Amino acid sequence: MDLFRKKAIIDSVDGETHLARCLSALDLVLLGVGAIIGAGIFVLTGIVAATQAGPAIVLSYIVAGLACAFSALAYAELASSVGGCGSAYGYAYAGFGELLAWIVGWDLILEYAISVSAVSVGWSGYFNDMLRSMKIHLPEHLLHSPASGGIFNILAMGIILLLTFLLIWGIKSSSRVNNLMVLVKLSVIVLFIIIASSNVNPANWTPFMPFGIKGVMEGASLIFFAYIGFDAVSTAAEEAINPQRDLPRGIIGSLVICTILYIIVSGLLTGIVHYSRLDVASPISHAMLLLNYKVAAGLIGVGAIAGLTTVMLVLFYGLTRVFFAMSRDGLLPAFFAYTDSYTKTPVRIIVLCGIAMSLIASLVPMGDLAELVNIGTLFAFITVCAGVIVLRYRQPDLPRSFRTPFMPLIPVLGIISCSYLIYNLPLFTMMRFGIWMVIGMIIYFSYSRFHSHLHTKAVVETEVIPE
Repeated sequence: MDLFRKKAIIDSVDGETHLARCLSALDLVLLGVGAIIGAGIFVLTGIVAATQAGPAIVLSYIVAGLACAFSALAYAELASSVGGCGSAYGYAYAGFGELLAWIVGWDLILEYAISVSAVSVGWSGYFNDMLRSMKIHLPEHLLHSPASGGIFNILAMGIILLLTFLLIWGIKSSSRVNNLMVLVKLSVIVLFIIIASSNVNPANWTPFMPFGIKGVMEGASLIFFAYIGFDAVSTAAEEAINPQRDLPRGIIGSLVICTILYIIVSGLLTGIVHYSRLDVASPISHAMLLLNYKVAAGLIGVGAIAGLTTVMLVLFYGLTRVFFAMSRDGLLPAFFAYTDSYTKTPVRIIVLCGIAMSLIASLVPMGDLAELVNIGTLFAFITVCAGVIVLRYRQPDLPRSFRTPFMPLIPVLGIISCSYLIYNLPLFTMMRFGIWMVIGMIIYFSYSRFHSHLHTKAVVETEVIPE
């Protein structure tokens, strides 16, 4: 029996490990937009423009967006055919087998957990600014990690614990909250576009590429962080009402919407304020203040809080679903492969991840957290692009409601572009990633391979699909 069919049996043997189908195509698109538009547009845009790309940041967004587009097409095909809540982990399982699936799943756990923790630290800064504008002042030692001169970051811890309760409540309720906050942040982005469009000074776009093509490419490697999250849509496969039709729409639709907004906003931002003045934590609000639009700056600050909240919510959601899929396959303790009878959510996993991430976020500086995120995501994208090619040859008759065009050119371009972006990342980041992978291999060969359902007699005895 091939891996794909065995995987299908594993996913269907236990009714207590099933998730509720309740998400529409619109929910999935907004889920993707919720994950993508956040720190990238409200924080990184100004920093990358000021230090690496200048006005040519629009090219950085295009380069990073193309790398994501190639991967998104691959994700869309696998989401419509393989399905499952494990995202790239499940696709690697079906295409390459258990060992590589473990590597990808272990990588995704790192990517999502560190992303949520890092964004929560940025969120705490924006939220504290809002509190201060309301004359509410928290003690400084409760706003920073020990390495930054504090005791712990109470706001970063608090938002993660709040999202923990929201996810326990149920995915449909979480989706409604996400949809509302997405509308808020899209509204403030439209407000910025309207105001900025009438205040552009073309002289600010000169020189267009002050750091050269090297700066554009290095900027693209960092800007890639802005796109992290669209793959989280694929973790909703088991909770989508019509996954074969709607998952490709959610993945590709959210990526297209966000790429267009990124290009427009970055172009206008460097058009209204010289790029050298944008190296600040809140560049869009900063630009509005420089133009003396104080009310708009305040509203954009609210939008940034909403934007960062949705990013954390969707990535937290993605983390729990990958963890759930790995537990259900036996690669992580089966104790976690359980869904609550009322909410249909993996409560045990949500609680464990929420506590762990809240502690990390409150005790570790954002810079140390963010370094590992991009390389983990790029590695997962490379695996998905390769998985599309492999499954086309191993499973040519597999039903595919969406097919990646121009095969195998598109996934090959995805592999090349993501590999190039990894090449532009710091060596120290690669070393940390390597250490995480070594830890994962130790866990796999000491525990996971012996508890995997794929290699137990119980799975063979429950085979319901004839040879």
